[in-house]
Amino acid sequence: MTNRLIALATLTFSVLHGAEFSERKTLTLAGAQRAIAAAVAQANRNHAGGVIAVVDDGGNLMALERVDGTFAAGANISIGKARTAALFQKPTRVFEETISKGRTAMVALNDFTPLQGGVPITIDGQIVGAVGVSGAATAQQDEELAMAAAAAVSSASPQVTYFDSAQVSAGFSKGAVLFNQGESYMVHASRREKPGQVEIHTHDADIMYVLEGTATVITGGSAPDAKMIEPGELRGASIAGGETRQLNKGDVFIIPAGVPHWFKEVTDPFLYYVVKAR
Repeated sequence: MTNRLIALATLTFSVLHGAEFSERKTLTLAGAQRAIAAAVAQANRNHAGGVIAVVDDGGNLMALERVDGTFAAGANISIGKARTAALFQKPTRVFEETISKGRTAMVALNDFTPLQGGVPITIDGQIVGAVGVSGAATAQQDEELAMAAAAAVSSASPQVTYFDSAQVSAGFSKGAVLFNQGESYMVHASRREKPGQVEIHTHDADIMYVLEGTATVITGGSAPDAKMIEPGELRGASIAGGETRQLNKGDVFIIPAGVPHWFKEVTDPFLYYVVKAR
């Protein structure tokens, strides 16, 4: 009788107050290792180096790997980035940008590494862990490797990705990768303040949409002095021949893979979205 009364009370409470428990997804060791493998593969392609750490949603370390040649301190830094992204449920880039704008009191928080390169891992809308990367060639490459690692796990369960206006504005303030879908595509919030080098992307097509400013762009022709700076990426000083265009606000511009292009003149700032597609 007592057990029946307890069961009845439990059922009544659940009906009146809603379920006491919800289904929760967890990151497995296999998932953590898949994330590590994706980041290491991209680091090797880019000759970027790096230490990759994966933690669960409680910030507990699950897997760690250091690419040959990466400095030893990168291990602790990458773990800190991953823990911060998991426990605060946001990319660490958000906190670095917030602090750089003056909110320095945030650095006093415990277990807090506000450095770009930490990215949450999300499955079906739930944050199940995070990836932290340190020791790549640049802070942006740290984040790109972390995003590739997170995408390798999340891609098993596709989801909508959302960036609010504050994140987008922060990206355009200095130019940043908003989203990296590994081998498929990347979305850049790009910013130019002066002319650049000739660029040739042998693997990626650039799909551009101009938000602000104007630019004179030369495409096609040849770049006789172009040199490879990393696999699939060449840079040069000028284009011989080619076609000149003026880009203005609202224009869409598509440059196929392998076509030389040169932002010869730009206004300050020149802001544009770039989707890099393969």
